[in-house]
Amino acid sequence: MASLPSVVIGNTIKLESEFKRRTANFPSIEKRNFSSSYPDKAFDALTLDFREVESSTYVPLLQQCVEKNSLQETQMIHAHIIKSGTQEDLFVMTSLVNVYGKCGAMEAAHKVFAKLSKRNVVTWTSLMSGYVHNSQPETAIRVFSQMLETGSYPTNYTLGVILNACSALLDLKLGKQVHGYVIKYGLEDETSIGNTLCNFYSKCIENLDSAMTAFWRIRERNVISWTTIVSACGDNRNPDSGLYLFTRMLEDGIEPNEFILTSVLSLCSTIQAKDFGLQIHSLSIKIGYESNIPVTNSIMYLYLKAGSFTEAKKLFEGLETVSLVTWNAMIAGHAQMMEVSENTLLATRNGFEALDTFLKLQKSGLKPDLFTFSSILTVCSNLLALEQGQQVHCQAIKTGFLSDVVVGTALVNMYNKCGTIEGACKAFVEMPTRTLISWTSMITAFAQHGLSRHALDLFNDMRLAGDKPNKVTFVGVLAACSHAGMVDQGLTFFEMMKQEYKIDPIMDHYGCIIDMYVRLGKLDEAFEFVNKMEFEPNEFIWSLLVAGCRSHGNLEMGFYAAEKLLDLNPKDPELYVMLLNMYVSAGRWKDVSRLRKLMKDEKVMKLKDWSWVSIKDKVFSFRCDDKCEEIQDLLKDLIEKSRNLGYEWKENEEHHSEKFAVVFGLLKMEKRAAIRVVKSTSMCRECHNFVKIVSVLTEREIVVRDSKRLHRFVKGKCSCGDFGSLL
Repeated sequence: MASLPSVVIGNTIKLESEFKRRTANFPSIEKRNFSSSYPDKAFDALTLDFREVESSTYVPLLQQCVEKNSLQETQMIHAHIIKSGTQEDLFVMTSLVNVYGKCGAMEAAHKVFAKLSKRNVVTWTSLMSGYVHNSQPETAIRVFSQMLETGSYPTNYTLGVILNACSALLDLKLGKQVHGYVIKYGLEDETSIGNTLCNFYSKCIENLDSAMTAFWRIRERNVISWTTIVSACGDNRNPDSGLYLFTRMLEDGIEPNEFILTSVLSLCSTIQAKDFGLQIHSLSIKIGYESNIPVTNSIMYLYLKAGSFTEAKKLFEGLETVSLVTWNAMIAGHAQMMEVSENTLLATRNGFEALDTFLKLQKSGLKPDLFTFSSILTVCSNLLALEQGQQVHCQAIKTGFLSDVVVGTALVNMYNKCGTIEGACKAFVEMPTRTLISWTSMITAFAQHGLSRHALDLFNDMRLAGDKPNKVTFVGVLAACSHAGMVDQGLTFFEMMKQEYKIDPIMDHYGCIIDMYVRLGKLDEAFEFVNKMEFEPNEFIWSLLVAGCRSHGNLEMGFYAAEKLLDLNPKDPELYVMLLNMYVSAGRWKDVSRLRKLMKDEKVMKLKDWSWVSIKDKVFSFRCDDKCEEIQDLLKDLIEKSRNLGYEWKENEEHHSEKFAVVFGLLKMEKRAAIRVVKSTSMCRECHNFVKIVSVLTEREIVVRDSKRLHRFVKGKCSCGDFGSLL
């Protein structure tokens, strides 16, 4: 990993790197005050006297409109220009075209442009720039073609604007034609052109080599050049090169700005390069960016992703003023940490930190936006915090964000993951508009809850609405077919995906088909399908086959699949436990010894069985050795009652953690309230059967989300169709 050049940091941090042999003087950053060319008195368009105003006065006044983003004042000055007879001044009218574009009034800009008796390349470029600025790149390119047809020659700036339009459209062909024009006239080494070419190749074809070539051909690289190439490294998943280039920039004596600092900090977050990030933090303080909000947010996010919660919180609490962006960064950082946490308890800690931060945000007087709502709903989803999620739902209604498709989709996911399909349906129906992601989320929710017919009906509705399914949509559809045992329909959808929608299958699609065969005991068909796959099966595929063979008593095929699974050297401890149980059940002690040695050699971590349940904003965690007397007494009572309903339990066997979490929920939660438990590993068959019976005895809905899937137990039935307990 590269480090910052030592000369930049000075004595702040001791560095050891290959860059120490190079030296450079880091430029001092001076505060620059730009003198204003505007009149000292406050600007009022209504008081302008056209008999006293010279044409040169209009340009700074128009520039002031840009800074205010005031279309109304721009229109007033336009009227004054007409009254004063200055509309023949090309310089003034070109400025007017530019200002209308910057204020988002492209129709007005085009009208001004169309009425001009003469035009120069600056006028044409101003119009093109306005269209690009207002997300109309196609129109900008049409204007460019018209300009060329009139015989006008583009400037460097014109070419830069058109390359930006090509980037927005991902139009590689036209972009290369413009690049050819650049080469023809020897402009490749010009700074602004080189910067734009670098950005174009990075965004358009994700080709870092082409972007690098354009970058190194720039004769005089400025901070924008370096920022562009560093960002390109991030966009093209090459963060190490980005960090190296940043050190090169510092050695070349280029002073960083907030944009490149945030880009580099983002790269550090991607690869969790905390040490490098610490140096960037020190550098940002040294050169005066300690109060810069974007830089501070990026540093906070890095600390969160690196697990440095104390440092992130200290930085956050040390801010004099906290913007909504900063609050969102703190919440989103904790939310993402839930996804990458080493264990479920650490993930839970991050989740409740996010909820606490959200509560503080509300007390601060600032109003959450759609990014806040989507992040906190993701947290509620992962925690199974239905009560908090419902509160967020109410706030989204009050603040008007319920109509936003991002928030609506997040609500669907939240209710689904919390085991409340009714809530997911309600959130979906309330959405005024739906995107492909919305449809897919609801289809997946139905499939996960075992409502296969609902999922397939909704898929047909989506197609009738004109939305084109993607790979993820078909995973939901195939999962629905698998859950219902609809082999023929599943295979029909699989072929539809390939033939009608030209989607190449991924491993998840194959997994759904194999799951479909395995559930029905069609093991020969499952193995035959595996042999026809276009690529080698992974751990997930072989584990499905092992579980299926074990469930249906075909040990010979199960042992074959087990060996294939072991050939992949899996790291998941659950897979080894499943294989050990299978070998022990069959009395294959040599294989048991071999497997245990393999686990030791591969340093497979011991399986940690944790479960937790949240009650009134508090989380209670349980291990398999919980000794709470109150819980033990109720558990014994439930086991005795369960035996009368066919439950088999061997005395002196160790209970798994979800039993204690469920029993604790029964003790502490009001009657009829649903119990929601999160478990770090998969449910075993015995625990699965026990919770099914408990849902009958107590007349409770019990939701358990384990490491593999969601289980919703209602009146003795589970949404997984009883297959989810086989792994």
